[in-house]
Amino acid sequence: MDQPIEGFSRLSKEEKIQWIAQRYTRHPRQTEALLQQYWNPDAHLQQLHDEFIENTLSNFYLPLGVAPNFLINDRLYAIPMAIEESSVVAAASKAAKFWLERGGFRARVLGTEKIGQVHFLFHGKAADLQEFIDHIGPVLRKDTAGITRNMEQRGGGIRDIALRDKTEAMPGYFQLHCTFETLDAMGANFINSCLEQLAATLVREAKAYPAFQGMEPPVEVLMSILSNYVPGCLVRAEVSCPLEALPAECGLTGEEFARRLVQAVAIADCEPYRAVTHNKGIMNGIDAVVIATGNDFRAVEAGVHAFAARSGSYRSLTRARIEDGQFHFWMDVPLALGTVGGITSLHPLVRFSLELLGDPGAPELMQVVAVAGLAQNFAALRSLVTVGIQKGHMKMHLLNILNQLGATEAEKTALIDHFKNDTVSHSAVVETLNALRSQAL
Repeated sequence: MDQPIEGFSRLSKEEKIQWIAQRYTRHPRQTEALLQQYWNPDAHLQQLHDEFIENTLSNFYLPLGVAPNFLINDRLYAIPMAIEESSVVAAASKAAKFWLERGGFRARVLGTEKIGQVHFLFHGKAADLQEFIDHIGPVLRKDTAGITRNMEQRGGGIRDIALRDKTEAMPGYFQLHCTFETLDAMGANFINSCLEQLAATLVREAKAYPAFQGMEPPVEVLMSILSNYVPGCLVRAEVSCPLEALPAECGLTGEEFARRLVQAVAIADCEPYRAVTHNKGIMNGIDAVVIATGNDFRAVEAGVHAFAARSGSYRSLTRARIEDGQFHFWMDVPLALGTVGGITSLHPLVRFSLELLGDPGAPELMQVVAVAGLAQNFAALRSLVTVGIQKGHMKMHLLNILNQLGATEAEKTALIDHFKNDTVSHSAVVETLNALRSQAL
């Protein structure tokens, strides 16, 4: 049995690879070659990637694609998308073209408020604690001034510091619930630095506060951390058009298509099993743009799904209705994004993606990302209520299957042509490829 290793992080990258390959893989030499194959030949660029995280072995590539023809607030965008799933970019592009001919997408930011909390214990009277917090309010602001100065000069900073009594949920539990404006920055480091200073001030001032004498300790800070649940950092994306502007789909009139789509959204809104997959499709579009622009897709995912469950039941993020002969389809979604800080100025492809979008500020990026999610959902629903999801998805997945089977370029061409009108399934592809190869013998 292998023994744990001491000082792994101090090994060179080559030594890390050798150690991993020899102990955890069946073919160490092939593993070493594979990992080195994905290094960037530009040593400076590889070092940049190595320093993004710890214990780097190699690079893990995702395709970077683009979905053109997105008309958003009367401006045309080509949206970058980093994702490995077949049909996502194609579906987004198809939805973009559909709505380009019907006035395009509208989007607007409803709020940019971000949240951070100092979680602490206090076992005295809540009224005394509130009086103390009111008393030290100016001190809390003064002690964080060195951290917030630059942000405030740009119009951001700490917006509010409020005491929240959570003792019904947990004995002695209180929060300093703080709201922030971080402008074009994602703001995680800024918010956490402010919170840790607020916590230090809280502890120091509580020890010296006369009404708390004899309490040991007066307050016990447990943790200080931002929240990825940001219902106040909200953006709306929407489309609408007259019913007569909707095309006939698979034997359905435009009005029938619209009614089926409205009903499909209603099902996702009342059935959590459907809502999860429904919203996952939205996140296909959102995550792809979030990754391409160097933002934290895990934080976005967590916040969005919490927002979808804010009523106490997990529900659809999108809404749809028919009113006065108009079809309306829209979504409100919380997106805490940034266009400065993090890796936005370091990763060359992130810089490219932001340039592709016209170097947007955070509010504009929020609108673009929300539109990508709405477009993805529309494309999925359009397929579901007409031809079904598999026809388009498996067509896009065909090349993946052929690559898995080691098909030649000639075989790929032949099978792509064969499946233009036939249903794609893994077994059907295998059978057709084997038949083609038998004919060639």
